[in-house]
Amino acid sequence: MKPESPGFNGVLPVYKEEGFTSNDVVAKLRGILHMKKIGHTGTLDPAATGVLPVCLGKATKIISLLEDTDKTYECKCRLGVLTDTEDMTGNVVATGSTEGITQDDIIKNLMSFKGRYMQIPPMYSAKKVNGKKLYELAREGIEIERKPCEVYIRQISADSFDPRNDVFTFTAECSKGTYIRSLCRDIGEKLGCRASMQSLKRTKACGISLQETLSLSQIEELARSGEIKEKIISIDEMFPAYEKIKADRYSEKKVRNGNVIHLDVPDGKYRIYLEDGTFAAIYAVKSKRALLCGYFLT
Repeated sequence: MKPESPGFNGVLPVYKEEGFTSNDVVAKLRGILHMKKIGHTGTLDPAATGVLPVCLGKATKIISLLEDTDKTYECKCRLGVLTDTEDMTGNVVATGSTEGITQDDIIKNLMSFKGRYMQIPPMYSAKKVNGKKLYELAREGIEIERKPCEVYIRQISADSFDPRNDVFTFTAECSKGTYIRSLCRDIGEKLGCRASMQSLKRTKACGISLQETLSLSQIEELARSGEIKEKIISIDEMFPAYEKIKADRYSEKKVRNGNVIHLDVPDGKYRIYLEDGTFAAIYAVKSKRALLCGYFLT
């Protein structure tokens, strides 16, 4: 049995392949990297593929900060059919005619969802109601009323339309908590023909693009050759929008202890470094009073 690695601290840009759950990816990485402290940001369904940022070591402390970032998806949507899971893995519960639907109709429909809209989450989701996950209820054959949640579609565009197979593709950049399956459902409802998600690929998450990602087999090979460290994104690099501030001798002790400090800077979040250049923490400043958001020295 190999000893546990002293570990890495940072974010590994993983390409999640079809058939794996996000937790499967974490379990496999624990074996590959010989680390226990690993967590993912933003669950992808087993049938979905694409960008899955995985936090290693001290970087697990930033998961909640990263989950608030927008994500971009490429989706294939099947018109004319609605399933209980709102994707093509489920059982058909309703159908509708697609006759006469044009690409212009689809584009107009898609654009109507741009901005904020109230979305009812799917029954087959990990969202909790009264302490129980919705998918657990769904598997028991129980469907309950779900409260709509406000989501934000920053950008959305139609990419192609195949009328022979009643399938169109679109790209959407959206907020945390947006279910693309439910967006497909709502698109079909608005078109009057029903719709379900056929496939989904996440192309960007937490600032990481699809081109930067590595498959599990690539990660395993890089770990074996000792080159994996070069592919891990440092914690502070994950927050390029936060200005860097070096703590002075007076405030450094407070930063080391995670205490409140005072900074004569505009309100916002900042990356705080020690005098020797070590990244220490993220602080949120309001009226020159800085409160700790994340501490990374231990």
